[in-house]
Amino acid sequence: MKGLKDFKMPHLLWIMFGIILLSCLATYIIPAGEFITDKAGRVIGTDFHYLGYQTPISPWDALMMMKNGLVGAATIMFVVMISGATINVVLDTGVLDDLMNWAVYRLKDKGTNLLIGLMMTLMAYLGGFGGTDALIAVVPIGVLFAKKLRLDPICALGVTTFAALVGFGTGPAQQATTQMLMDAIPYSAFFTRLVIMNFFIAVAIIMMLMYVKKIRKNPESSYMYAEGWRPDKTVGEGEEAQLLKQVEMNWRKIAVIIIFIVQYLIIALYPLLGGDPKLTFDFMIAVMLCTMILVGIVGGMSADALGNSFAKGLGSMAFVAFVIGLAKVISLVLAGGHIIYTIVYFLTGPLMELPRSVASVGLTLIVSVINPIIPSATSKAAILVPIMKPVADTLGLPTNLAVVAYQMGDSFTNLLSPLLGWMIGSCVMAEVPYTTWLRWVFPKVMFFILLACVIVFILTITGWQGVI
Repeated sequence: MKGLKDFKMPHLLWIMFGIILLSCLATYIIPAGEFITDKAGRVIGTDFHYLGYQTPISPWDALMMMKNGLVGAATIMFVVMISGATINVVLDTGVLDDLMNWAVYRLKDKGTNLLIGLMMTLMAYLGGFGGTDALIAVVPIGVLFAKKLRLDPICALGVTTFAALVGFGTGPAQQATTQMLMDAIPYSAFFTRLVIMNFFIAVAIIMMLMYVKKIRKNPESSYMYAEGWRPDKTVGEGEEAQLLKQVEMNWRKIAVIIIFIVQYLIIALYPLLGGDPKLTFDFMIAVMLCTMILVGIVGGMSADALGNSFAKGLGSMAFVAFVIGLAKVISLVLAGGHIIYTIVYFLTGPLMELPRSVASVGLTLIVSVINPIIPSATSKAAILVPIMKPVADTLGLPTNLAVVAYQMGDSFTNLLSPLLGWMIGSCVMAEVPYTTWLRWVFPKVMFFILLACVIVFILTITGWQGVI
């Protein structure tokens, strides 16, 4: 037991290098093979053959592939870096913090159900479009409101981190990197995924209101009752004054928020309005740079402050971009060793006899299991896409359907992960033991996953192609 407590997940850099090394070793062991492709280059999933010889890739060969891997992933790497830099500029304007403070202050005297619904919707959208672990800072406000409403600390997490992570996991702006790695148009299927996000937000709100009704009726049914929570513990005026800040939302702040959100709509609409798909990445970079400049100017930042904020955001995403490059190296090793399709053949063999709708649901369940172990969405995509993409191609799944199946698996088990700093940090700030949180949230996560599988199943049987 002591060993488990002392265990620490290795740094992602060593995990990626370890996967590259294992991939190299696999090229010596796994029989080389390939699928036949048609004239358009599409894989014919039923026509596989072994080469009859090995084409191994040594660790040194993999290092020699590093440049090609980084160059091959360069477009995605730069898009990710510029996107992160633009988001950092928005965060540095302080507008999102002001929006949260303004909304919370305005809602403080509203009815319980309305307050919870609006708070969770706001947090979900913040998570869906600008979600970072910086939103941990909102948890004390959730604690304050839980005390004011005579609710337990789990409700404090419910209206903040629970809602934010649901939005973060299902938001239409959160899987652009996965789409790029899967060779899908970034932000394609934006509107369908926006509908899915709002559906899960509504379900999360209903879950929260049901729990509130339950503990209001019988406080002893609270998961925190045994931890000492009692509904008669109220908040002091000094604490409220310290946490609740009256903020005015002037035209500049509103304009920054509109500009930030509209950039995603513009990028999503570009291919639908006749834009050249080959220029999508060029268009994305241009739009994001314009967004960064407009946000800085409208947000009242000086030229130096804007430059420093952009540079800081760019630097913070450099390692993430490098990980994406390493993922490309893994793909090159597996492809050069001619084992990627052998792996895919064995993975998809049992699924080929099943309907595609069942196979797509299977992808969701697989990612759901892996997600708590590798909570970083970008890192997980970098690790899984080299296998997932050819699996989806072999099964004949539309690319965006595979992305949605991946996203549904990548969403909800974040709420269970003991390795996700956002989740654990929130528990600490709300003074909710992780095991207590796990008891409360586990059945809800299972229900979310069930709903996600139903959605993926419906999209598959209806022939959804992910255009809008």
